[in-house]
Amino acid sequence: MHILNFEAFLIAITILTLTPGLDTALVIRNASRSGGIDGCVTSLGICLGLFVHATLSAVGISAILLQSAQLFQVMKWCGAAYLIWLGLSSLRATFKGASHLNISTCTGVTFDPKRSLREGFLSNVLNPKTAIFYLAFLPQFINPDYSPFVQSLTLAGIHFLIAMVWQCSLSGAINSAKNWLKNTSIMTWMEGVTGTVLILLGIKLLMDDSVV
Repeated sequence: MHILNFEAFLIAITILTLTPGLDTALVIRNASRSGGIDGCVTSLGICLGLFVHATLSAVGISAILLQSAQLFQVMKWCGAAYLIWLGLSSLRATFKGASHLNISTCTGVTFDPKRSLREGFLSNVLNPKTAIFYLAFLPQFINPDYSPFVQSLTLAGIHFLIAMVWQCSLSGAINSAKNWLKNTSIMTWMEGVTGTVLILLGIKLLMDDSVV
């Protein structure tokens, strides 16, 4: 596999996927609305949106590589700094005891797979935070000697599998999962772990000569 720092990518993307956010809230809301299948189809829509962000990221990476290798390196440094900033933001939220996950539920609604797929897909594709994250995150693991497009889609495919397994598991255990994700102490702990991992990963990527 030509992907750089693959183990670091796998650890980081798994922890980030497990951390509750907008996607998690939408899956839980829809699973509460009309059952676990609703949550799973919503998750499918969300995860399909990852390939849109991966494609756009690959186009940007390819364009920068055509300009200069030095510019690509600057992009990676900026991306690593962005990861550190995300980590510091998570730690700040931990110290403040803040939780921004708002899970709303609605029941008694008939399941509509097209609606669920559309809601999941659009919520992900139209989320600017996901777009910025992919643009900053993926270049850290792209080997410029090989196709950025193929590597980006491969990384998105791995993210797709991890996210589908996690979100569908939440859908299948929706009642306990809802209560678990509303637990302030658990949310605070997960924010802290995520922030620490992001900071360490960003520092590693800044110092690792193999990413040049």
